[in-house]
Amino acid sequence: MDKVIICGLGAVGLTYASKLKDVCELKILVDEARYERFQKNPPLLNGQKIDLDYILPSDFWEADLIVISTKASGLDSAVEYIKNFVGENTIIISLLNGISSEEKIASVYGNNKVIPAYFIGHSAVRNDNSVTQDGVGRIVFGKNARLEKFFKEKHIDYEIPEDIIYSLWLKFTMNIFSNQTSAVLNLAFGEMKRSDKFKKFAKKLISEVRQIGEASGVKGLENLEKDAFIALSQMVDDGKTSMLQDILAGRKTEVDIFAGEIIKRGQRFGIATPYNQTLYDLIKILEDK
Repeated sequence: MDKVIICGLGAVGLTYASKLKDVCELKILVDEARYERFQKNPPLLNGQKIDLDYILPSDFWEADLIVISTKASGLDSAVEYIKNFVGENTIIISLLNGISSEEKIASVYGNNKVIPAYFIGHSAVRNDNSVTQDGVGRIVFGKNARLEKFFKEKHIDYEIPEDIIYSLWLKFTMNIFSNQTSAVLNLAFGEMKRSDKFKKFAKKLISEVRQIGEASGVKGLENLEKDAFIALSQMVDDGKTSMLQDILAGRKTEVDIFAGEIIKRGQRFGIATPYNQTLYDLIKILEDK
């Protein structure tokens, strides 16, 4: 594995583009508008210009690995854009938040090509084409020998959990109770850690996620609350969630794949989700503002 495409040059995408650009044959998949923008204003990581090799959706180039790291709103376009680059042995991983992106990608390219994955690490700060991130983080993915060999050889931090589905739902739970609540209340991670009232509210959100997860067939969720608070304790105190950054920057948030997904599944299973419904409504008001 040496031919890699990254689709989505936000905080996570740019972080990994900088790590991979000198150790493999890396191309960044962009549409024509973004290509023109990056030619005029190259992306910056920690204040340094990152020179990258760009490729357009109309090009043809069979990739060994495709990393999708767009926002949720860009997933449909990404699924369409990568079609000329998916070959017989191509592996696709999605670093999007939420629990549904793998299903969307697999519905087009097949389950055998999609390895469940996500990014976990210190939060990045994005301002237009500039990203600040301290380099702390890892890609967590399901068992796959080729992918493990690639990350090991390229010295990219990774983790392979025993149960990747539980791990995906744990990350999803973090997004549900930290991203959404921080967006409404303007809380940094340290403020969440120190607030007993926040933790009491978070437990109600986690309970809703657990009920929905169990109805969805996810195993091991009896440990979800404990593991979620352990994950919170590992975040940098002054870090801000991506959703809070979106609100502060006037960008559309990913609430539809967080609370929106919980509400949708709750309706399907007949499970009440009042706390996620409240956050969903409040965040939509903030987006309008």
